[in-house]
Amino acid sequence: MFDFQQGGTILQKYLSILRNSPFFKGLTDNEILSILHCVNATTISKKRDSYIFRAGDITEVMGIVVSGCVLIIQEDIWGHRNILSKCHAGDFFGEPYAASRGAVLNISVVADEDCEIILLNVKRLLITCPTACEHHQKLIRNLVSVLANKILILNDKITHVGKRTTRDKLLSYLSAESIRHSSLSFDIPFDRQQLADYLCIDRAAMSTEISKLQKEGFIKTNRNHFELTVSDDADSPIPGWKGNIEIPAKCGITAANLLCI
Repeated sequence: MFDFQQGGTILQKYLSILRNSPFFKGLTDNEILSILHCVNATTISKKRDSYIFRAGDITEVMGIVVSGCVLIIQEDIWGHRNILSKCHAGDFFGEPYAASRGAVLNISVVADEDCEIILLNVKRLLITCPTACEHHQKLIRNLVSVLANKILILNDKITHVGKRTTRDKLLSYLSAESIRHSSLSFDIPFDRQQLADYLCIDRAAMSTEISKLQKEGFIKTNRNHFELTVSDDADSPIPGWKGNIEIPAKCGITAANLLCI
């Protein structure tokens, strides 16, 4: 574990990631370093499949991934896993629980690969800063923005898993990813098992449906890469589109245009 209050060249290793994180938006490098000191920032290293947070725990710290990636999951006592989201370098996790005094975690955070995490004491953000730093309010505003974005991410998941069939869940998710990438060709952040866990569906059933969609000419896929084919045919799973076209980056397409909601 590394204590940021001790300083050190390791700070420079993380600054490029932190300054591009939404949590530190609008802050200079010196302000970021001051904040890390203010919130008692520390770093930890975790091996793949090891836990950062466990369901049932209480935490006063939130985490930011600075290398590798982690999964936000829910598990039952039988080992069934539901993936809520995946966090990469610059992404945060645990902030709602750290900001709510006494809140018991109903999620676990597990390393999807070897990773390094910065832990920040959120309690220090929610009280008057002892040094009265001018950038403290900026950080609080950024925290609110981060929390709002998490709500939008969870809303997307609810949209997908709320569909009735495995096919509909897949198409809802792939359509949303296509919109997010502004292209009909894109990579998703999950492997097949993780995708099944995220959509709360059986992997075998999902694999069967993906094979059907490929045979019917609706999608092409290789590992985590997908390419969607859309048309005006009545049987098209995504009506209203014509042929194999790329979605322009600034065409103003919304989720309602593409998703059959």
